[in-house]
Amino acid sequence: MAKAKVAVLISGRGSNMAALLYAAKAADCPYEIVLVAANDPDAAGLTLAAAEGIPTFAHSHKGLKRAEFDQIIDAQLRRAGAHFVALAGYMRLLSPEFVAGWDNRMLNIHPSLLPLYKGLDTHQRAIDAGDSHAGCSVHVVTAELDDGPVLAQTPVAILPGDTPDSLAARILIAEHQLYSRTLAEFVGRERHPDWLLNQVREAALALPQADEIVSHGMPCFGIVKGKKFAYFTRNHHGDGITALLVKATAPDEQAMLIESDAERYYRPAYFGDEWVGIRLDLGDTDWDHIAGRLRASWLQVAPKKLLGLMDIADQF
Repeated sequence: MAKAKVAVLISGRGSNMAALLYAAKAADCPYEIVLVAANDPDAAGLTLAAAEGIPTFAHSHKGLKRAEFDQIIDAQLRRAGAHFVALAGYMRLLSPEFVAGWDNRMLNIHPSLLPLYKGLDTHQRAIDAGDSHAGCSVHVVTAELDDGPVLAQTPVAILPGDTPDSLAARILIAEHQLYSRTLAEFVGRERHPDWLLNQVREAALALPQADEIVSHGMPCFGIVKGKKFAYFTRNHHGDGITALLVKATAPDEQAMLIESDAERYYRPAYFGDEWVGIRLDLGDTDWDHIAGRLRASWLQVAPKKLLGLMDIADQF
């Protein structure tokens, strides 16, 4: 199975980047690092990444507006083929456009037990508050600073006499272990059949009068008491893949899609030329595209009466 492609953004020494990089060397790690990029050409982590054979990119943010700089970085991430972005000590506030472009595909590690102590000086703030524990959190990046859903945390005890530096040193050890494990779990979910089925189910059942049953040993979706417009297949007939089967919209479309991307599209066994298989386990599924394919397939089997009612409703 292909590994998820991850780009890492850093601003300095990149110790968390290094932890991700070395974790990715394990044969069973579900991700690989395809780019390390920095907003400081002198960031020490770039040297380490290059020595380990990882492509690097650096561009100073000085003199550029936030959105302008983010466009430069975004172009490099997409050129590298990244599926996900991991912020690892990246000391830049991100533009809303950049965050939206990597919605639910960008993680950050923060040195506190969120939602406590967002922003800077986290260790001093935890000590000053008299907390028994500080720690670190991995969260999904959203437009609000350190405010996205928390995926995992590791608490670290605050010892008598701790300073921000001594506490930070222990928390950094926890960060190195937490980040690689959480990233692996996060990217792996998009290849897990149950997660993929739930994504398909949500889109399919949003269509008018759609229902779900089991047919030919597979979850399938159709018009209530009517024809089927989609099947969800996992390792069907031992093919080892997870995919969505939808009706083709034109006689030659199946062949055209397979020719355009033979890794993603295929001719499903026993379904003929009227259906096309779309692999969902490649780690880079465009779910807007999948929703569009489901709707197009639904339109081919929807009763004319139902379509007529929808046309009337659209007029209002």
